[in-house]
Amino acid sequence: MKSGIFFWIMRLAVAVILVQTLYFKFTASEESVYIFSALGIEPYGRIGTGIAELITAVLILIPRTSLFGAIMGCGIMVGAIFAHLFVLGIEVKNDGGTLFILALITFLCCITLVFKDRTKVMNLLN
Repeated sequence: MKSGIFFWIMRLAVAVILVQTLYFKFTASEESVYIFSALGIEPYGRIGTGIAELITAVLILIPRTSLFGAIMGCGIMVGAIFAHLFVLGIEVKNDGGTLFILALITFLCCITLVFKDRTKVMNLLN
């Protein structure tokens, strides 16, 4: 029972982090435009990433689809982490590394959720 609550908290954490960033992506906030311009994919990358994150947040909250949401979240966050490490830097526009830390937290939650359902993942691959 306690582990069930723990995994729900992880799923909620991922969903909250992803959903709270959507406002900035969909309203073309200065920071979001800067990030995706630096990556050379503004505006389509910003909007596409926002849509992918919204789908991920919904999938991760539905028990039947949470594994797919966690896998999607891992992929999106690997992209975000690599963008920080190789293009943007840890700190973006004096955010103190907040976006990088949120990407790490989201990735760690998602990879933990995938690992929890590793037998389902293996069944998908067979």
